[in-house]
Amino acid sequence: MTAPRGSAPATAAWNKAADPRQDGTGEATAPGGSPHGLAPLWTVEETTARRGPSRHQVPSARAAAHDEVYCTVQGSAAFQEVRRRYRGFVIPATVLFLGWYLAYVITAPVAPHLMACPVVGALNVALLAGLGQFLTTFLLAWVYARHARIHRGAAALEIRWETQELMGGNAR
Repeated sequence: MTAPRGSAPATAAWNKAADPRQDGTGEATAPGGSPHGLAPLWTVEETTARRGPSRHQVPSARAAAHDEVYCTVQGSAAFQEVRRRYRGFVIPATVLFLGWYLAYVITAPVAPHLMACPVVGALNVALLAGLGQFLTTFLLAWVYARHARIHRGAAALEIRWETQELMGGNAR
């Protein structure tokens, strides 16, 4: 088992034991070695030779074709309509939910007498508002899923099928 790279003594021992470029004296024999006797285990050239060129260096023809398809889809009226419906729900819902949350968080220290008002038995306003936070979280998740299914689901599926067809994937 090799030592983790986290601690300096363990790293030095691991590095010296695993690196064939060490000459046994503790001095680095590879270019770029440090005065502490540690050398990089692999150079950039060795890493590239082992792994091959990075997929981010040169885009392939297939990647360029996919980029073109996705840019075309993104610019389409159907995609813009799906995004408009998404933003039309998410932005107001987020503002309302954060407003309700901040009202609860700010009211607790600012108006403790209000939050301490008993409602029923041992239940006070603060406890009911806290439980209401949980309730509204689940309610918001359910309303979001319903909105996505009813108002965006069919259009998004149609866009998906068109994208697959443009990329030469699955046909309907």
